[in-house]
Amino acid sequence: MLLTVSGPPGSGKSTTAEGLAEIFGLEHVSGGDIFRELAAERDLTPLEFNKLAEEDEEIDRDLDRRLREIAVERDGLVLESRLAGWLAGEHADFKIWLDAPLEVRAARIADREEKTVKQAATETRARAGSEAQRYEEYYGIDITDLTIYDLSVNTARWNPEDVLDMLTTAVEDYDPEADEGKYPITGVSYDF
Repeated sequence: MLLTVSGPPGSGKSTTAEGLAEIFGLEHVSGGDIFRELAAERDLTPLEFNKLAEEDEEIDRDLDRRLREIAVERDGLVLESRLAGWLAGEHADFKIWLDAPLEVRAARIADREEKTVKQAATETRARAGSEAQRYEEYYGIDITDLTIYDLSVNTARWNPEDVLDMLTTAVEDYDPEADEGKYPITGVSYDF
């Protein structure tokens, strides 16, 4: 089984992906962890590394290539990243999008990164705009198009345990034999 968990920063991707991996006995692969490791190797913050990626497209392409290869070549995992659903494409059994209002996400980010909510909101807004532009330019992906996802959840409406319960039920009740609704991914060029 290949599950994907996508969404903007602070939406609860990591918490949810870790929980799903544990419940279903799957490996958890996080694009965010890989991105942060690459940033730390260069002694940069994720925002600084994101800015560098605006100038050096190979940073994004390398990360995305690795995530796509994992999705194509492996099974038995939860793949988590902003583009996980798009990159896994037809290989994913179930694609999940998580979101929450910016002020909620900024508060979560501020708490975990020990910064002000205002600073987190400013950085998150800038990062989202930068990434959306790059995804469109590189691959033809409109990150705001949620039609490829099987389920979209506003994680600010429920606590993390309830979100996990909902998603667990959805995945458990999923019957691939009866699936008539897998949304095709078209117009995307995985030009790595």
